[in-house]
Amino acid sequence: MTITGNRATIVSPSASSTPRLRMAPAGSRRGPLDGGWWPRSTDPLAELPGLVPAIDRLRGPVRQLILNVQGWDSHPRCLGVAGRIIRLGYFTSQPATLLTAICDGGARVDLLVIPPDTPRRIAETAMLIAAATDNVLPAQAILLAASTTDPGATDHLPEDRWETDGGHLVAANPDRAAGRADVVLEHAQTRRSSDVSH
Repeated sequence: MTITGNRATIVSPSASSTPRLRMAPAGSRRGPLDGGWWPRSTDPLAELPGLVPAIDRLRGPVRQLILNVQGWDSHPRCLGVAGRIIRLGYFTSQPATLLTAICDGGARVDLLVIPPDTPRRIAETAMLIAAATDNVLPAQAILLAASTTDPGATDHLPEDRWETDGGHLVAANPDRAAGRADVVLEHAQTRRSSDVSH
């Protein structure tokens, strides 16, 4: 396909991969984020066509995505996904670690964006924190919190352990994984409190 301008609608020629996505249950959000997403690359044409249907299934049809301008290799303005056109906006004011999806009716989904080259342990811990209903950390602070936790904080799961419906992480022991998320959040909140008191 020949693209003659940045505003042309682009349909990804390759099949979408299942996104590495973890989201809190709908309606449970109390903090700044709805979940976390760990793309495999910084190519929006390879990554976004898989993410949009996953958000559709969990929160309703996506109409627009807001991304950081420096975090992506290219900047298409319109993307054809699931038989409709998704508008893409790139802004320097949008944190590199945040993607915002605007769904039908104005509903908003905010996702932590984890850099593709992040070590698996850190990425999985970051997604647990971002999707926790009691998370209070903004996207910019979660990767730091995840990288300072105990090296055994998450299981090293192969990619085929991801569910196909929404890309939720399938933990070998969900109770243990949830407990670890609580420890990570407590650790991050303690550090945040000590930073404020100094």
